[in-house]
Amino acid sequence: MSLKKTAKTIAMTAALVALPMTASTAFASNGEAVYNKTCKMCHARGMAGAPKLGDAAAWKGRIGQGMDTLYTHAIKGFKGKGMMPPKGGNSKLSDDDVKAAVDYMVEHSK
Repeated sequence: MSLKKTAKTIAMTAALVALPMTASTAFASNGEAVYNKTCKMCHARGMAGAPKLGDAAAWKGRIGQGMDTLYTHAIKGFKGKGMMPPKGGNSKLSDDDVKAAVDYMVEHSK
């Protein structure tokens, strides 16, 4: 096999191996898509005490607790002033997907 063919084969193999990781990372980084698919059902209407997207007053205290607390509550669920089911009730979401959605909501609710 020539050096040129070997390099081409290596490049194609690397691209195929990276494809699933890239697709997963791209979805995880798209918090808006996760919000629209899962979180919007409650966070657009304030259902079950969910702070509405864009309601800075409702988010202020939550944001003040820190991102790690918000991530933990969103991933594992939370009962207190309202109720947050684990991963918004969508167990198929990865932790990174949930974190991206939290980031999106926080960014749009300051």
